[in-house]
Amino acid sequence: MLGRVLVVDDEKNITFVIQAMLERAGFEAVVFNDSVEALDAIASEDVDVVVTDLYMPGPGGMEILDFCHKNQPQVPVVVITAYGTVESAVTALKRGAFDFVTKPFEQTELLTVVQKAVATHRQRQKEPIIYFGNGPLASLPSLSVSPPVGNSLHPGPVQPAISSIIGSSTQMQEVFKVISKIAQSPSTVLVWGESGTGKELVAFEIHRQSLRIHKPFVKINCAAIPATLIESELFGYEKGAFTGAVASKPGRFELAHEGTLFLDEVAEMPMEMQVKLLRILQEQEFERVGGVNTIQVDVRIVTATNKDLEAEVRNGRFREDLFYRLNVVPIHLPALRERREDIELLVRYFLLQFNDKLKKQITGLTPDTFAALEAHSWPGNIRQLENVLERMMLMCEGHILTVVDLPDELAPTHSSRGVDSEEESSISLKQIVRRKTQALERDLIEKALEEMGGNVTHTAEKLRLSRKGLQLKMKELGLKRSFE
Repeated sequence: MLGRVLVVDDEKNITFVIQAMLERAGFEAVVFNDSVEALDAIASEDVDVVVTDLYMPGPGGMEILDFCHKNQPQVPVVVITAYGTVESAVTALKRGAFDFVTKPFEQTELLTVVQKAVATHRQRQKEPIIYFGNGPLASLPSLSVSPPVGNSLHPGPVQPAISSIIGSSTQMQEVFKVISKIAQSPSTVLVWGESGTGKELVAFEIHRQSLRIHKPFVKINCAAIPATLIESELFGYEKGAFTGAVASKPGRFELAHEGTLFLDEVAEMPMEMQVKLLRILQEQEFERVGGVNTIQVDVRIVTATNKDLEAEVRNGRFREDLFYRLNVVPIHLPALRERREDIELLVRYFLLQFNDKLKKQITGLTPDTFAALEAHSWPGNIRQLENVLERMMLMCEGHILTVVDLPDELAPTHSSRGVDSEEESSISLKQIVRRKTQALERDLIEKALEEMGGNVTHTAEKLRLSRKGLQLKMKELGLKRSFE
């Protein structure tokens, strides 16, 4: 039996046709012409899919959809609607229907939708729903790591999570636990981890789960604002405070009143501003630049850094008293290479996202391609993985990602694991030599950067290159962003 399908339609001839069609295809069909009886059966029986007419006497298709969503959320619901009521079907999709079919329908069309719905339900039973907070990241279809046979990613619209934090690894589960415990407190939070690990997502999730959810979430990147402007950005200024101040302007602290202020790259804040930040953390008050009136605010502070703040304190680049004020609740985000078991979830998520964004129909990837992604060190973490997959999907000419679609910096990984002869023959000798040369250059630069703590100048000296030459080479190899 391919699956158990519950069908409800008040027209007996319709249920007769659907039942016969499903049974010929190898499904078990349980049919009802009374929607009340159907609801009782949905509540008490195990089914893979519910197929329901939209308009019926008594509870209609929308009521059945809502009932399933509440009581059997894993079971896909397919809605059948008469021609001319497509708007109602779209409403059903927005309320969680898997798909819809219009009457009169082609039997093959309905059968294809049911097959996809059954496959989705079976996969949901095998894998947990990946979600965080109140924004479910819909159960993701499993990743095909071989050319799929009659199986593909669900082609419908992607339902993104509110904050898209993805991870089933032990490390990420610990992060989720900490967030849930501290979100509703007023305590200051320090999120630290390498660039590209998702620190801003964590900051927003803390805000979203807090009692301040309906108040502003304001963010500022301390590294992106010149030292001469950061004070006015944070605290605002009065008219005439400096040349060009033709009107008063509130700063980020005022804008975040009663909400959350996210200070990204806080380690880059100048020392003189660190003193002023310490004061506002202690007293929750400040003056605008050029102003004399003291302004009081109620702001929850979340900060983030990719640096070791304790080391910065020891080296005299960050105030010790401010560090202790910020480090009330530390949250460490692990690098992607430290939680490789999450790579498959992330790949599946980005495939769905980019299929929707790029209007593609990528259904999977070959084992060697996935092995290359899984084995890579990902110095740029999730951001780098996201960019690589977007680039691969843009360049892919078929429905399966292969090693040919991999960027050059990932080529050595799949070479070491073996490449299918068919795929290998599609790569020219010139391409192979170029990839291996770039792989060697990349490995040498990565190791040197790691030894020099990411300092480009010292790394250039170690490799006996000019600083400009190293920067150009890093840009060519896709390393520039990773180590800045």
